[in-house]
Amino acid sequence: MQDNPSIQFDEQRLAKRHQLIEAGVPMYPHEFRRTHTIAAIRSAYQDAGHDPSSEQVVTAGRLYGVRDHGKTYFADLRDETGRIQLYIRKDALPEGKFQIFKSCIERGDIIGVRGRVFKTKVGEISIFVDDFTLLTKTLCSLPEKFHGLTNLEKRYRQRYLDLIVNEESRETFKTRSRIISLLRNYLTSQGFLEFETPTLQPLYGGANARPFTTFHNFLGQKLYLRIAPELYLKRLVVGGFEKVFEVAKNFRNEDIDTSHNPEFSMVEIYQAYADYTDMMKLTESLISSIVQEVTGSTEVVFEENTISYAAPWQVMSMEEAVRTLGGVDIFAHDVESLKKIGSEKGVDGVDDARTQREMLVLFFEALVEDKLIQPTFITDFPVENSPLAKSHREKEGFVERFELFIAGMELANGFSELNDPLDQMERFEAQEEKRRLGDEEAQMHDYDFVNALGYGMPPTGGVGIGIDRLVMLITGNTSIKEVILFPSMKREATSSGEDGGSSSA
Repeated sequence: MQDNPSIQFDEQRLAKRHQLIEAGVPMYPHEFRRTHTIAAIRSAYQDAGHDPSSEQVVTAGRLYGVRDHGKTYFADLRDETGRIQLYIRKDALPEGKFQIFKSCIERGDIIGVRGRVFKTKVGEISIFVDDFTLLTKTLCSLPEKFHGLTNLEKRYRQRYLDLIVNEESRETFKTRSRIISLLRNYLTSQGFLEFETPTLQPLYGGANARPFTTFHNFLGQKLYLRIAPELYLKRLVVGGFEKVFEVAKNFRNEDIDTSHNPEFSMVEIYQAYADYTDMMKLTESLISSIVQEVTGSTEVVFEENTISYAAPWQVMSMEEAVRTLGGVDIFAHDVESLKKIGSEKGVDGVDDARTQREMLVLFFEALVEDKLIQPTFITDFPVENSPLAKSHREKEGFVERFELFIAGMELANGFSELNDPLDQMERFEAQEEKRRLGDEEAQMHDYDFVNALGYGMPPTGGVGIGIDRLVMLITGNTSIKEVILFPSMKREATSSGEDGGSSSA
């Protein structure tokens, strides 16, 4: 039964299961009707006395602590809403039930209870149990109760166990759920409509990244998991929807580290008749409101820094940021000089750069990004690495684009969207040339999207915001794996030494 190491059934628990079956105890009933959640009991009986109440409550949950006092037991019962103490006495239960509890019920089991509420002498709200029903006999033992589950790899592979025993993890994911709800509520309150666009795409685009590929047998063609929903959402703007967004799962075949996971969540937002300055204001207002709503403050501690989300946020061009924070005036040097400076400063990729603008991006990534702790919009990117952004109205060779950085992480990326179909076609062709020269992250030529622009897209502002990183910043988690329920991980080996198929991958 346990040839696969991911099966961790406890032999003693299996024996107790067999004992219960022999005693005719139903093991896994189909349902259990509660009259109260635990939180509702605690709220309704704040003024309970030391004697059990006359009315009964029916609730259910998982047992966490079970303390044997001979003819009585105290136990901690927890559901999603909270914890309550149970008082179980031999002479109060139906015949035979106390012995079943004593011999076969243990920490981790899920039970339903019927009883009366009272307060102990120390003021703890408790349930005097008149009867209980075994709902689920657990076959795997929980980690030692005082230290929880501390093994990081096990916490990520077995998130269900992490959620059972670690309150902090449950709170993180409750906060994540609330953040996404607040995000949706904010945007819909501003008149945006939420849409869903394809996850499987015949062409991938909307970002510079390597895709995951698959094959559709019926269509007989290669398909890609989307790297961004951008090009489809902008087709909707062409079609007449003026304010659209999507909470999207994206997939990028890239490295895994503390701020990157191959499968991640983001929201992309597009607004007709707006530009990138409008999208900066929207981003600032959206994130500030979520932080205030979730934390009750505009200041949040992340690592050793107190980050202020109060508006207005700092705005710097990329050239200004590299000059003032990186110590290099890019346009005061020629390319060869920049290669030498870059080598001395440990800037990767300088030998392949051909222009000052390409150098600008490399120097920014190496020397500036990790210095941007407080919310900062970096604006005015080189046209070479921004194939979907509108050319800057004042700076030749640049585009109207921004990225938002907080705590050294990129959190958002926005444009004045390119809507000239001929310009867009030339940008795609330049990307195709990069692909031909070996750039695996360059974008593909999407002829249908160019055709859509040919029908006319109004001036449009767009922005994508990383949801996982936003949750990290608000909850104080420094690894993206702490805020993704089931992060991507390498499969575990089975006992035969081969890759197993049961672990998350």
